[in-house]
Amino acid sequence: MLLIGFAGGFRRSELVGLTCGDVEGVRQGIILTLGRSKTDQTGEGRKIGIPLAQCRWCPVGALEQWLATSGIMDGALFRPIDRHGRIGRKALSAGAVCLIVKERVYAAGIDPSGYSGHSLRAGWATSAAQAGAPSWKIRQQTGHASEAMLARYIRDGELFHDNAAGALL
Repeated sequence: MLLIGFAGGFRRSELVGLTCGDVEGVRQGIILTLGRSKTDQTGEGRKIGIPLAQCRWCPVGALEQWLATSGIMDGALFRPIDRHGRIGRKALSAGAVCLIVKERVYAAGIDPSGYSGHSLRAGWATSAAQAGAPSWKIRQQTGHASEAMLARYIRDGELFHDNAAGALL
């Protein structure tokens, strides 16, 4: 869930709203179809490409492994797991995404107080900007309605892109 949330630059509500029917496998990875989102209240839908990664943390491979292990074949992709390891039938709540992010951050030895479910989306936008992705491509992935809103995510991330001090150090 975390890898898909990050790679898609998803809002928490978009992530927990994904169903098996929203996943289409293609040669390059997967296409996820968002049926409705904050900036698409009419439900026109938006397709998000998640490419295969050539690393241990491939979101596509992780999703395939989750579906195979969980036995989920229809309905919500991401569901709660109880303390006995039983997978629920309903989707995770958006609040659960926040708790999971904080738990994983803490497990990594980092203070979780500055993190939330929104960190997946903000982290992806910032990372994409640092990697030199044009803002219009970032907006295409995240669905941000305006450059101004996207700028709130990546402003600090661009401080080090083509930084003149980097040429001297």
